[in-house]
Amino acid sequence: MSKIQDLIDELCPDGIVYKPIEKVAKIKNGRDYKHLNSGRYPVYGSGGVMTHVDDFIYDKVSVLIPRKGSLGNVYYQKDPFWVVDTIFYTQIDESQIIPKYFYHVLIKAKLAEYNQAGGVPSLTQKVLNKIEIPVPPLEVQKEIVRILDRFTLLEAELEAELEAELEARRKQYAHYRDSLLNFTEMGGARP
Repeated sequence: MSKIQDLIDELCPDGIVYKPIEKVAKIKNGRDYKHLNSGRYPVYGSGGVMTHVDDFIYDKVSVLIPRKGSLGNVYYQKDPFWVVDTIFYTQIDESQIIPKYFYHVLIKAKLAEYNQAGGVPSLTQKVLNKIEIPVPPLEVQKEIVRILDRFTLLEAELEAELEAELEARRKQYAHYRDSLLNFTEMGGARP
């Protein structure tokens, strides 16, 4: 963290600038995909990938922001994709903000707190565009992304190790359960 603080002290002695999202990214609406054929491009809704189609709505790095439903599901997408009307995609001004940094900031923003509906949780472009986010110099953003990506990789490795350990314990449990409850092999007779 001291490297980030050193960069902030050096590059923004008056503090970090906060900007409304509309100053660093354009929020765009999704569209129906049913007219498309099956293909290789993922179709995102607010719950994640729904299917794959043969065309894309956008082919640059984007952060996908839920519009309806699961408002906490923010996605970072670097490959071409399609989005439906329950999720927004963003056209990011990379001269001001690194897409991966923008992604991390939006996760921290707790978008569900900006819910605009009483029933199904909903966000509007009007509300999203006005949310102010920290926009430090690109050097600071790069360092933050580097650190968070490292933690993400470590988390994924740990999760894989824990899953392997859990599976080994399940097999061990099954073995002992089957051995301990097999009374006929222990000389027990059935009545």
